[in-house]
Amino acid sequence: MPPDRPRKRSRKHQPLGLEILHEDRDIIVVSKAAGLLTIGTGRDGGRTAHSALSDYVRKGNPKSRERVFIVHRLDRDTSGVLVFARSEEAKETLQQHWKSAEKTYLAFVEGHPDPAEDTITSYLVENDARRVYSTNDPSQGKLSHTRYKVLKTVGERALLEISLITGRKNQIRVHLADKGWPIVGDAKYGRKIRDNKRLALHSHTLSFDHPYSGKRLTFTAPIPATFHQMAAAPPPEAPRRGRESD
Repeated sequence: MPPDRPRKRSRKHQPLGLEILHEDRDIIVVSKAAGLLTIGTGRDGGRTAHSALSDYVRKGNPKSRERVFIVHRLDRDTSGVLVFARSEEAKETLQQHWKSAEKTYLAFVEGHPDPAEDTITSYLVENDARRVYSTNDPSQGKLSHTRYKVLKTVGERALLEISLITGRKNQIRVHLADKGWPIVGDAKYGRKIRDNKRLALHSHTLSFDHPYSGKRLTFTAPIPATFHQMAAAPPPEAPRRGRESD
């Protein structure tokens, strides 16, 4: 088995919104901050993880032939481990074997899931408004499985460890909302009023086979400070309306 092909580069200058976890001649693994798109779409412009890494590998030289390629994506509001390829060949190899990748997330949800450990299954479909929802019709949606385990309860919330068996768009958010346990801060599928600064969903660990060496690699993104804060204290109670009588 050939070894990974290291590429030495100073970590002094990290791309804004990204932390480099690993870099070699075939891949770059980063920890993405919440609020940053993986790559721009027709409607979304501006800075993305892809554009930031493209600038990083080109070292500010617009004529450089250095490129990075999208392997998979994280939602804008989801933080955590994200992998980019350094060549078309590496990208194709990674994507061909991506079903064998193991993805573990952390999420704070509203409520206390019961049972404390289970697998959620449904068919997911996306409508014209780009909203994903569950259906019982196999001909309309894609079969999706999400495994969860309660790690801790804090007040009226719970911290979950989530394993993606399939990887559909918005899968975790939709499945948890379907069960009545929306992710904290999820205005799209949960509460319409966001009382949290960010979506409490974090891609914590990712394991996959290196496209050149074939070696199994595992990367862990640091747990965000907001998660530590939520784990340490229950959320404040909602303000009461009116006045209680004596």
